[in-house]
Amino acid sequence: MRSDGHPLGRRPKPYKPPEQPAGKINLTDPDSRNLKSSRLYVQGYNAQAAVDENQIVLAAEVTVDSADFGHLEPMVDAVQSELEQAGVKEKPDVVLADAGYWHQEQMENIVGRGIQVLIPPDAATRKGARPGWDGGPYAFMRRVLATEHGGGLYRKRQALVEPVFADTKFNRRLDRFLRRGRAACRSEWRLIAATHNLLKLHRHTLQTAGA
Repeated sequence: MRSDGHPLGRRPKPYKPPEQPAGKINLTDPDSRNLKSSRLYVQGYNAQAAVDENQIVLAAEVTVDSADFGHLEPMVDAVQSELEQAGVKEKPDVVLADAGYWHQEQMENIVGRGIQVLIPPDAATRKGARPGWDGGPYAFMRRVLATEHGGGLYRKRQALVEPVFADTKFNRRLDRFLRRGRAACRSEWRLIAATHNLLKLHRHTLQTAGA
């Protein structure tokens, strides 16, 4: 305000909202996102699952991120929470995940709990190391995975978790969510995981009875 009572500068113009907001929204499921898959974009969610050595799903979650980056520690948290609620006192000894889950801070937090983490810093389809991913923890992890013990452990990952998704999507034909909203889809995904575990138990019981 000037000494003569007049305001300094120009008066701000009142905000006038546009007739049509920018961007797009999915009217069927506003919670979902247009996620990038291996070949194309799909409207939906990123379904996460953590399994044990017997292909039993220990934790199932739904996110709205295309990438798996940043979801390593939350999934480990979910696994430990589910085990505690089930009365299981033992904690995981080793966490195996593909290169998309590489998150150095989260990996260090998990190792701080006494759990070994094996994640390759390079994707299987990449030839050579990622640019700038040299030395330090990257070189250390490559050395660990190059050992007979480390490499042997990590080779189990694909045979443990990938068949769970393959069985769900192709054998059981559960390749899309039928409900709408993230909370509803999370419940549906966890129901799918629970029925997967029940089917595993049922088949195991039949095999044991027939032995």
